[in-house]
Amino acid sequence: MEHHLQTPLKREDIEKLSAGDIVYISGEILTARDEAHARILDIKKEGEKLPFSLEGAVVYHCGPLMQKTENGWKVVSAGPTTSGRMSKMTPSLLKAHGVRAIIGKGGMKGVADALKNKCVYLAYTGGCAALAAELIKEVKSVHWLDLGMPEAVWVLRVKEFGPLIVGIDAKGKDIFAEVREKAQKQLENLK
Repeated sequence: MEHHLQTPLKREDIEKLSAGDIVYISGEILTARDEAHARILDIKKEGEKLPFSLEGAVVYHCGPLMQKTENGWKVVSAGPTTSGRMSKMTPSLLKAHGVRAIIGKGGMKGVADALKNKCVYLAYTGGCAALAAELIKEVKSVHWLDLGMPEAVWVLRVKEFGPLIVGIDAKGKDIFAEVREKAQKQLENLK
């Protein structure tokens, strides 16, 4: 099934998604990689307020390449990065904030339970950095440039960003885990 969603996302938006569905996102998404996740969690621990909202947010595991222009920033490349690096921090992030979707590549081990009734994982094909850049219509703002360009949090306005595949739905179905299990059984049968 194909879905076209507008941010900020509501729980009802993600509850209707099933693993394997195709999704396109319009509205605002935020990039966040390892360092940004760590800082978000540190700020929460310190009881401080984030300079951006994660309520109903879509977090994109991406380290974009940006170019400074006289009018602000221009996206040069914005492909997904490997989500597995953020797996350990994701349950804490979801517990502390109302993130509704995560976009990345490669899946995330051990997060399906943390996503249940809260969030979905949307897989974006690696190697599509130029296509992703075309779907980003505006760089709205940037936070934490001190972390470096790829680790900063970029707030982006997108139109029909995708196609994204629901890799882990809010019911806990994880197509990445199913593929890993199937491959493991096939390997065992070869022995």
